Amino acid sequence: MESLTRVLIYEDNADLRASLSQLLSGSPGLELAGALSNCTQAEADVARLNPDVVLMDIDMPGMTGIEGLRRIKGATPKVNVVMLTVFDENDRVFEAICAGADGYLLKKTPPAKLLDAIGEVRAGGAPMTPAIARQVLRLFPKAPPKPVVEESHANLSAREQEILGLLVEGYSYKMIAADRNISIDTVRSHIKKIYEKLHVRSMTEAVSKALRQGLT
Repeated sequence: MESLTRVLIYEDNADLRASLSQLLSGSPGLELAGALSNCTQAEADVARLNPDVVLMDIDMPGMTGIEGLRRIKGATPKVNVVMLTVFDENDRVFEAICAGADGYLLKKTPPAKLLDAIGEVRAGGAPMTPAIARQVLRLFPKAPPKPVVEESHANLSAREQEILGLLVEGYSYKMIAADRNISIDTVRSHIKKIYEKLHVRSMTEAVSKALRQGLT
């Protein structure tokens, strides 16, 4: 029997917290690990509730979600943290990505897409709404050509460069599979090779490196 994905919510808005809790509790394959109004005890919460994925509000009293993200990643780096925010602000997006966020979604993201995002981040993806993906593109100006960039290009096949480019544009695994008319398993295989060649361990790192070094 396939194990359930445990999800922990941090959200100070009581109505939204209840709505998200209800959504997750009624979704196949997911289990609500907890729903808390602040992340001031983030390390202890994660140790106690043992989530696989954390949905983290970016603005909360007592401690910001970005600081909570840093603490969770410092204590348990394997836990996936997806940031939730009302606005796609440049400085917040940049700060969250640098702090190790595995995804970044607007709170108005439709429920079905939010559930897809949880599955995507568990599969190694970095879910972002299109608006956030555009902000990320603006935040990482392409660096001038360097020998390391040319070497990276040489190491990536033409198909791998295509797929990396789609990841940078915010495409999900499903969208890449449909766009290139290949299976999701084939997409995963290509992305695994991209990780190995770029010496990264997550989608966020891959996208960040691609943007910094101009690999797409």
